[in-house]
Amino acid sequence: MTDLGPGAGQESAEPEGESGIAGRTARPVRARWIGAAVAVAVVAAGGAVYAVGSGDSPPPTKGPAPGAKGATNVEVSAGACGSGWGGATPGPHVFALHNASATATEIDLTDPATGAVYGEIEGLAPGTTREMRVVLGGGSYAFKCLPDDADAVTGPTVKIAGPSAGAGPAAVPVTQHDLIPPTLAYQGWIGDRITELAQKTDELKRAVDDGDLAAAQAAWLPAHLVYERMGAAYGTFGEADAAINGAGPGLSAAASDHGFEGFHRVEYGLWHQESAASLRGPADRLAQAVHALHDSWPQARMDPAQMGLRAHEILEATAQSELTGRTDYGSGSNLATARANLDGTRQLLALLRPLLATRYPDLPRLEAWLDRTQHTLDRFDSGGHWTPLDRLNHPDRQRLNSDIGQAVELLAPVAAICDARRTA
Repeated sequence: MTDLGPGAGQESAEPEGESGIAGRTARPVRARWIGAAVAVAVVAAGGAVYAVGSGDSPPPTKGPAPGAKGATNVEVSAGACGSGWGGATPGPHVFALHNASATATEIDLTDPATGAVYGEIEGLAPGTTREMRVVLGGGSYAFKCLPDDADAVTGPTVKIAGPSAGAGPAAVPVTQHDLIPPTLAYQGWIGDRITELAQKTDELKRAVDDGDLAAAQAAWLPAHLVYERMGAAYGTFGEADAAINGAGPGLSAAASDHGFEGFHRVEYGLWHQESAASLRGPADRLAQAVHALHDSWPQARMDPAQMGLRAHEILEATAQSELTGRTDYGSGSNLATARANLDGTRQLLALLRPLLATRYPDLPRLEAWLDRTQHTLDRFDSGGHWTPLDRLNHPDRQRLNSDIGQAVELLAPVAAICDARRTA
């Protein structure tokens, strides 16, 4: 995670009833986080993934399995997927997966009845070996091999005798089909926000055109925050994103950068005593970019596969840009922007919640941390007048960094769980 400034990485109190975990690095690596996301559920059922795939394994090696102590050699191929494993007992397992086929292959360790995934390795090249480390409890398991450009093959089922706390100890894969309904709903929500954005940007432009810079200052933040709530759609906006909300140069170079445009260009002028005449061009170009986006949006198509990743990236970008003050061009509104980004994250999570509720055991804890972060941010809002970042005292800065940092970490499994997977 990006350094969040003073107090970053400090341990802080959890929401009531939770234990303290703060300061760890969020790594949205699919092979790593599928294990982290399901660990609590699997522990409850007598088995837990504690390391999965390339996120924790040494680089793949050529030839047969290197023979790590205690490793079970498992073949990966269309004709012998998962062969070499049997007679297992509960506890830690190390599988040395060797791709004996001629094509790169993904390997999942699954519950063959439900398809729930305990561990996975992506892109295992022909002739190479990689380790998968898991802790397994009582239940039935099978390796599934998903070679590139070929149908999936499920290997033999291995039964482990022992206690089990119930079904569903791992995350059932999310497919592209699962993600289409929330994506369409989100795309409709974005369309409504773009209409609102156009209205509020027009208000800003009219104030600049009228030479009323005080009114323009008052109109700037409401318009900007509408845009900041739409973070999961920025990738679909394409070049419009840079034209509307590009970060621009550093503050010291803003006055001389002739390519500096969008909300932050107008912000710079409004809070650095530029004349209304000099701001009419930037305000007009901003309004034109917003209306062009509004007109093109009905033909846009969001990628369902990006939904979970964006849910994590919104607050990750907040930590990198807003909490560092990188995007402040005079308004001192970074914390207002952070609050809008939080709103955007929660809107996306609300649509993904039906998929996450049965797959992410830490979802209630994530929601508690988002509540906590919202409460922290709201303390800096006084009737629409937000405390500038550089006026935070040290304890407030520590708490803010900790809250957003922990929320970012808890959002990382959302990206992994909602990464659309092949099942056939």
